[in-house]
Amino acid sequence: MSTGKPKPRPAPIISRKGRWSHAEIERVKRWFGSESEAAIAKRLKRPVASVRRIILKIYDQAERRSGPWAPSEIMELKQLFGRAKLPVIARKLRRTPKDVEHRLTLLRGQIRPRAWSSQDEQELKSYYGSRSDADLTVILGRPVQQIEEKAQQLCLAKDKSFQHRAQGVQRVRMPRWSDEELKTLIRLYPNTPNIEIARVLQRSNKSVVSKANDLELRKSSDRLRRMGQENVSLRHGRAPSESEDRETERESGAPS
Repeated sequence: MSTGKPKPRPAPIISRKGRWSHAEIERVKRWFGSESEAAIAKRLKRPVASVRRIILKIYDQAERRSGPWAPSEIMELKQLFGRAKLPVIARKLRRTPKDVEHRLTLLRGQIRPRAWSSQDEQELKSYYGSRSDADLTVILGRPVQQIEEKAQQLCLAKDKSFQHRAQGVQRVRMPRWSDEELKTLIRLYPNTPNIEIARVLQRSNKSVVSKANDLELRKSSDRLRRMGQENVSLRHGRAPSESEDRETERESGAPS
């Protein structure tokens, strides 16, 4: 028989009640479509039923949009597509499901191969980890083969959470880092672009950044200076040679 002290019970989650504040409503608007009602309720500490009612109040009582789509609407549609179901997308955009499906059909008709700009690559990075290849073709307007070739070139990989959902498993096992890989990462990280490290180790950019954070690695001052120059080049419309590495290095926790 165990003689240890009983484990303390977790504190119960207390749900807020009463009127919704303006700040809460703005958060619901920001999160709805990309997060489930249950997730929103947990973050706001509100009952799910209360979140559902406020969503209905925000969107179902608003005037429906019709007619031509604004560029901002098409951008929002792409951000939601692959993350939310059609009825949720329609509610978020204040469009009918039929109208949304028609716009998606038009986007599918625009799929064709074309050259990649620096901005196109950044867009691919932002979507690749959390979308299926079929969804990416609609969002980016490119064939699957071109997307996969560029993703491989940029050492991109699907997010763990996306793999959980896609494979229907609770946990996706990622390949462990060997001692030799860790030594290589520690040696290269201060002065080498992350994408080059990823290619050497045959890992994704995100994997390199995540492990560097775990080890509290930092970029050298010289590398940070060059990154700053690359960012300036991007703002002026030029494509620096290491542009594919900017975002992941910024995520690495390197001081600015």
